[in-house]
Amino acid sequence: MTFAQGFASVFRAVLSNFALASIVVLAVVLYGFYYPAPYAHQTAYALPLVVVDEERSGLTRALVRKLSDMREVHVVAEAASPLEAENLVRNRKADGVLLLPRGFMRTMLTGAPGRAGSGGIGIWVNGTYLIRARDIGGAVQQAVIAAAVERLGPLAQGLHLQAPIAVAERPLFNTREGYADYVFPAVSAIILQQTLLFGTAMLAASRRAERRAALTLPAFLGMWSALALIGCLAATFYFGWIFWYQDVPRAGNPGALLFAVPLFAAAVSALGLLLGSLFDSADRALQVLIPTSIILFFLAGAAWPLASMPVWVAGLAHLSPATSGAQAFLRLNEMGASLGAVLPQLAGLGALCLVYGTTAAFRLTR
Repeated sequence: MTFAQGFASVFRAVLSNFALASIVVLAVVLYGFYYPAPYAHQTAYALPLVVVDEERSGLTRALVRKLSDMREVHVVAEAASPLEAENLVRNRKADGVLLLPRGFMRTMLTGAPGRAGSGGIGIWVNGTYLIRARDIGGAVQQAVIAAAVERLGPLAQGLHLQAPIAVAERPLFNTREGYADYVFPAVSAIILQQTLLFGTAMLAASRRAERRAALTLPAFLGMWSALALIGCLAATFYFGWIFWYQDVPRAGNPGALLFAVPLFAAAVSALGLLLGSLFDSADRALQVLIPTSIILFFLAGAAWPLASMPVWVAGLAHLSPATSGAQAFLRLNEMGASLGAVLPQLAGLGALCLVYGTTAAFRLTR
């Protein structure tokens, strides 16, 4: 088998095998729309909140009005007791409870401990959704400061409820501070890796299951090149059209991506060929590799910095092309980094290409 025959055999297999096509083509397209969908609103909006106002003073009423005006929360009810409010949360009619106990004004003025704690306010949130819980807490804090400044006037500054200098925060890269803009660009590297990895491993495992003759070296290089091309097309689809459609940060340095994407696709397809050669069937390869996706996401350094991982864990993380790929793509797409700024990541991908490609060639051409 020649280089051209090996190259063509990959596309022939993809077009003739629905399971393979669904992984390397259909899944890539669907994940581009399916994964960002739950985060389309980017930030929490109108989260239902129950207020228990035991003091019913001018300050607490002003606080409730401020909360009603905020984007993050929506006061759905004012309960008569904490127990009633807790039941509303248990019945999923609210995500949080705000308790304004008796003596709240005295606590604000004197700093004496209130019933709900040293600050005099009690906040209970549904911890199932961490982003919602965080945003409810932040909204309540802002409303308390705004209401206190409005009602207490100059006294609020003496209580350190308002900073003497206003600080304006302007995010440099994730300008909307949205969850989709944070998570989807990083997850895209995992999606691109896993779809190509699964398909490549299935293709190599199928050859072993059918007991086909060993590949010639030109045929192996042809198959590897075809699989890398599929990976490049998928990455171009994501970094070009999908990122534009989902309106996430993009096109920071498209020229440098022309170097990073082929290296990434070649490393992933080489790893797929190597792993596929170890399985006796395509189904077995898929069964073993699917559970690795979530592990590889946490190892990629987006959810938790690589520098904060134990050295041996970070070392293992770099065995996955998505680790160096995600770090390079985030810098190039969102931050507009230069090619020199991602040279360590590109060198890592090049090393993986050499190691995985050589080992896969040894196994498949024997």
